[in-house]
Amino acid sequence: MEIGRVDGLVFSLPKIEESKKENSALPKDFGTMLNEALEKVNDLQLEADSAIQDVVLGKEEDLHRALIALERANLALGLTVQVRNKVIEAYQEIMRMQL
Repeated sequence: MEIGRVDGLVFSLPKIEESKKENSALPKDFGTMLNEALEKVNDLQLEADSAIQDVVLGKEEDLHRALIALERANLALGLTVQVRNKVIEAYQEIMRMQL
């Protein structure tokens, strides 16, 4: 088995870092990032609902795709709830601080 060289990968890394620097010139505020994340979670929920509905109506015969969509939505919602819990916990900790 022949192993190829990785020289080409090393030379392409600075280009990726430069593009990240260009994109980071305009940072998003927290509210925008939060809204985008919640929209993605909502899209996953809607996709899972649609997949389950397609299976029930007989439009989709592949049950695996529906279950995968449902599990992705479940994981995204679980992560969202955990982030919310951490934010509330941090807020409560700040409110307990004495000045």
